[in-house]
Amino acid sequence: MIRSHPPAHSDASGDDLHRHIVDAVHEHGWSEQDIFLPPDLTLALALECAALAAAGTLTPARVSQGAARSLQPGVRGDRIQWLEAGQSDACDRYLAIMETLRVALNRGLFLGLDEYESHFAFYAPGASYMQHRDRFRDDDSRTVSVIVYLNADWLPEHGGALRLHPEGLSTRDIAPVGNRIAVFLSADMLHEVLPATRDRLSLTGWFRRRA
Repeated sequence: MIRSHPPAHSDASGDDLHRHIVDAVHEHGWSEQDIFLPPDLTLALALECAALAAAGTLTPARVSQGAARSLQPGVRGDRIQWLEAGQSDACDRYLAIMETLRVALNRGLFLGLDEYESHFAFYAPGASYMQHRDRFRDDDSRTVSVIVYLNADWLPEHGGALRLHPEGLSTRDIAPVGNRIAVFLSADMLHEVLPATRDRLSLTGWFRRRA
């Protein structure tokens, strides 16, 4: 099992947590870790995402890019809002934490990551995202994919797993438990989001190299 549990609470500035993530990505192409954010920050981000959903601010996510970019709810069913610096204290704290992870990934894996982009992702019950990879055919700047889950009291029967399809290996399901992070190489990892029986909240993002 690649996931590990730090002995005490740690946030993304902790060297041990960074090392767990970097080592697992280096060895396997993906990592799953628990207790990623401070609990108060996880709660604040979950409340912000839920409030955006309730206000109708989130927009249906599209697939592909450029002229081929389109709404395909049968393929992808989440609603999103991109994060911008300054939109809330919670988002600014989160972006600062992800900056420390960017530095750690560059230091450990020499990936040349320049920036991070992220959005809230809200899946209503029954919504899913079919198998795909995160790197576009004509744009290889997305290098490392990151999902941070915001769901309190998530149970196995709620479904909603991130299903990874590592090449040549068995599938791996990651339950969207609050404060859990999944990290994987964008170009290599085929993955999908399975439908859930309750609202499913996360922050989905990508560390990018300069195009």
